[in-house]
Amino acid sequence: MVNTRDKGYCSENDWLESFTVIRRLINNGFHRELVSHVQCAAAVPEGSQVLLLEKLPQGVYVDPYQLTSAQEHSDTQVLLASEIDLEAPAYLSSGFSALVYASLDPQCSGCFTTTLPVHARYHRPAGSGEAEQRVSIESPRLLVRAEESTLPLACPQNKVTEAPCTAQNHSLCVWLEIHYQQELEAVSLQIPVGDQRQVLAVCTGTLSVTLLCCCMILGAVWKHGHFQL
Repeated sequence: MVNTRDKGYCSENDWLESFTVIRRLINNGFHRELVSHVQCAAAVPEGSQVLLLEKLPQGVYVDPYQLTSAQEHSDTQVLLASEIDLEAPAYLSSGFSALVYASLDPQCSGCFTTTLPVHARYHRPAGSGEAEQRVSIESPRLLVRAEESTLPLACPQNKVTEAPCTAQNHSLCVWLEIHYQQELEAVSLQIPVGDQRQVLAVCTGTLSVTLLCCCMILGAVWKHGHFQL
């Protein structure tokens, strides 16, 4: 019987300490894609799975309807931990968690990728004249799952946790949380915001244009309309 607390046994699983995560946001504007590239420098046991536990801030949201459609044509699977209000602005929203199951990258040995569509929420107008608001997305937790015989579950440096086996199978499976190297501490996006100092001018202009249009419509109706008494 193998003693899983033996240092020699634990050192045989150095591949668990060889993970690197590279993340970037692609596209512009309010609608982005958060792409994560997970790479293991050592050989990964066959059948291994990778799961990213994302904790997303209140300044962004994920559209569950878009995910349902996208997952039909993509290997990346996402399980949301709570309901998402698509219409709420940032100051009336709260952060949420998403479980993102990575897919194998066929062009890279020991590599996994995820693509998560994220959308920026509307923010309060800034009173200091700032034109943009920075929203940072913190680093995810990295979980790995494989055959239990290949995972050193009892080694002291490893943290064992439970999470749904897949996005479709919500039964709990045993996962190992991995410490990894990351190219950047966090990724962020700049979101345009209004200027609080221009509220009076904007409201006055909007009201003036609205009244002018109403007067023009009433004038056209009065001039060209046919009225019967």
